[in-house]
Amino acid sequence: MARQEQVLLLDPPHELKFRGPFTDVVTTTLKLANPTDRNVCFKVKTTAPRRYCVRPNSGVIDAGTSINVSVMLQPFDYDPNEKSKHKFMVQSMLAPNDMTDMEAVWKEVKPEELMDTKLRCVFEMPSENEKPHDIETNKVHAASVLKSESASLAKSASSSLDDSEVKKIMEEFKRLQTEVQRLREENKQMREDDGLRMRKSAPVSSPQPASSSSSVSVMRDEGPGTRILALSVLFFVIGVIIGKLLL
Repeated sequence: MARQEQVLLLDPPHELKFRGPFTDVVTTTLKLANPTDRNVCFKVKTTAPRRYCVRPNSGVIDAGTSINVSVMLQPFDYDPNEKSKHKFMVQSMLAPNDMTDMEAVWKEVKPEELMDTKLRCVFEMPSENEKPHDIETNKVHAASVLKSESASLAKSASSSLDDSEVKKIMEEFKRLQTEVQRLREENKQMREDDGLRMRKSAPVSSPQPASSSSSVSVMRDEGPGTRILALSVLFFVIGVIIGKLLL
């Protein structure tokens, strides 16, 4: 009696392609879809079991669902003149309604109840023109993954701060702003006092150049100090926020 026609839909349907270089593990994906209203048991077999790792290599696909099977080719010395003779076979059968032991079901199944599909293996090496493109594709993919992970991390971190912690940080920030303003006023007052003392002690014949030069010098000294102070406050606020996130 002839075997039943395969009910599973395979993607790809006829061959598994593996793209080199083959100095590391190369993985390809086989999708198995079950369009029926019955659960289907499956097994994935190969003519070269030492060369491949298949996960999962067996199981049950529920009605109307699908699974992805990862087929991993182990590293080997690739010879472009040697044609691959490796083959895979997807074997399946309709799962009994009262199934409790899948291994026992496989042992007791009748040959006419089995369905199978064979796929051949194809090895390909990327061409010279494709290599730069592949590198750029990998960079874009990595950047996309990093951006996605960063966004998820920021979202997770922001959700970890409750309203009270945010309020405390804002209050501390306002306090530091007030302190910076107070220091600026003190600096301004000190500059005015210094300028007044210099004008009083300078010779009458050249009061303006001495006052102007001293004022410029004070302003030059004050400018970097104020910027350093502002940066210190900014770094302190950032440190407080990071500290809250890490707790």
